[in-house]
Amino acid sequence: MNDSTFQAIVSSDWSECLSPNGPFDPISFAYPELKQELSTIFRQYTGNVITLTDAVGKIKGLMPSTLNQDQMDAYLDAHFKTYKGVPDLIEWCLGKGILFMLNTTGTQAYFQRAMAKGLIPSVPVIAANPMIRYAGAGEDPRYHCEVHEIDDKPKCTAEVMRSVGLPADKLVVMGDSGGDGAHFQWAAESGGFLIANMAKSSLTEYCGSRGVVINRNFGLSYGPGEARDLEKEMSVDYTALKDIIIEALKLSC
Repeated sequence: MNDSTFQAIVSSDWSECLSPNGPFDPISFAYPELKQELSTIFRQYTGNVITLTDAVGKIKGLMPSTLNQDQMDAYLDAHFKTYKGVPDLIEWCLGKGILFMLNTTGTQAYFQRAMAKGLIPSVPVIAANPMIRYAGAGEDPRYHCEVHEIDDKPKCTAEVMRSVGLPADKLVVMGDSGGDGAHFQWAAESGGFLIANMAKSSLTEYCGSRGVVINRNFGLSYGPGEARDLEKEMSVDYTALKDIIIEALKLSC
């Protein structure tokens, strides 16, 4: 990662931020009888009601067995989605010398298989949860940073920033829920630029209660108890973030 060609960093959540799907959807697909319980657990930790560690413990207790590669591939073949323009945005960032980093509570296994199948551009860093992982993840430097708790998100971003020698004013952090709150708070205190994509009330409440200013809202923003509008979400074109990132980071590209 000691690469002087990077002029900035974008560190982004994945689930419901760049993709409409949730981190436990592959488990729900393999074990549909667990769907409601998994949804509840997801909302609890993204709403800062329980820790991610507690959430993972509950999920492991519910699953008959961990997902194998064939089960993950079947899910991806049936349901993989990103919001409009997300792959293009990632490729554009990498082409402009902007290190695009995925920083998420999703599982390493999901990203291992999505990248192997060519569904996600080959990003240099994937900070993800090792609850489910396949052979090779431990040797792949992209997975060096692990997210065991939501507080690990800012730690992972800080580690990558140090490794490439970039200051915080060359950082954009993107997230959607209270699970990104610690990441947003750290980035705001460090001098980064905060973008809330498809913002849930849990993120707004987290930041508001701590005096954290979100610099830009992108896509839809939801109030407390408001149901998601997936049709409208899927019409949002993420390539519009290119100009926002250039302006935020004061880049010449």
